[in-house]
Amino acid sequence: MALRSPPLLLAFALLAIPFSAPRCCSAAPALRSPSPSPAAVTPPRTPLVPALFVIGDSTADVGTNNYLGTLARADREPYGRDFDTRRPTGRFSNGRIPVDYIAEKLGLPFVPPYLEQNMRMGVDSVDLSNIDGMIQGVNYASAAAGILSSSGSELGMHVSLNQQVQQVEDTYEQLALALGEAATTDLFRKSVFFVSIGSNDFIHYYLRNVSGVQIRYLPWEFNQLLVNAMRQEIKNLYNINVRKVVMMGLPPVGCAPHFLWEYGSQDGECIDYINNVVIQFNYALRYMSSEFIRQHPGSMISYCDTFEGSVDILKNRDRYGFLTTTDACCGLGKYGGLFMCVLPQMACSDASSHVWWDEFHPTDAVNRILADNVWSGEHTKMCYPVDLQEMVKLK
Repeated sequence: MALRSPPLLLAFALLAIPFSAPRCCSAAPALRSPSPSPAAVTPPRTPLVPALFVIGDSTADVGTNNYLGTLARADREPYGRDFDTRRPTGRFSNGRIPVDYIAEKLGLPFVPPYLEQNMRMGVDSVDLSNIDGMIQGVNYASAAAGILSSSGSELGMHVSLNQQVQQVEDTYEQLALALGEAATTDLFRKSVFFVSIGSNDFIHYYLRNVSGVQIRYLPWEFNQLLVNAMRQEIKNLYNINVRKVVMMGLPPVGCAPHFLWEYGSQDGECIDYINNVVIQFNYALRYMSSEFIRQHPGSMISYCDTFEGSVDILKNRDRYGFLTTTDACCGLGKYGGLFMCVLPQMACSDASSHVWWDEFHPTDAVNRILADNVWSGEHTKMCYPVDLQEMVKLK
């Protein structure tokens, strides 16, 4: 999910506020362990797949928006304070996001953002020496991006789904020039493509009723519009030999602190209207995924129900060691949903006791649980027809 920005005058005013001390919260139960440092991680000796390619929004952005003129950036503290490097990287979390944990499980390094790789390569030279950073994967995800190109545009620049798929096609061409067509085809066929996008089409478009969209489209009609567009982009990927796709459904957007605040939730109850629209979208996305597999030989799309996995966490917070499922660790206002996280002093002391890091994004602790579910359904089954661990075994 991505952030909605309040007026800039309020942002500048907040930056000038002299906070005396950070908000405090209780320590998490003993079962919560911190994210391991790179030295503590022992990935498989041989990667299970050649590469991991990532398409998405702020749920998967690892720094794309650091290179863009946009308000949707996570390149300042306290973002990244619990990351391996203990500094902001562009990830919308206190630490890792799901694709970081998934890369680790696949035995791959963290996947770098496409724009960073492109800047290093330059324009006119493509050879084995300067595509080294792309061989094991590229991350194209951009915060505020949606399935529709205009979703999130009020925050500034972003790379929409269609543009990201074009970047994947460019990557294919660059690799083919350096490695040869046959080797690149083999690389793409065996690699995993992780897709996590769609929340912003509701947060920044449908729910805001941009251009009167709610008058022109009923929720199910809007969902069908989104899923049809998604299907076309998956077909474009299939045409360049992409075969293994992890398709993430949307989380319970109506439970995000921002909407608890905006819709006046009294006791932290989720906003059913929003969640019902999201559930309908997820159902249509899962159906499209199964139909695509049936119609395209050799393709495997594993639909992963982020909503189901997230609701399990919200309902069983004690089992997972969370103290609150409503309040953002970093934010202002009721539930921390009034304003995005912009200063270290706005953050709680222990993010691992919170489900939500900021007004829209989960904490590292939640991201780890969701990644475990994508990998093997460790905590609750999320992925259909197979989880990622089974997918990587498929020829």
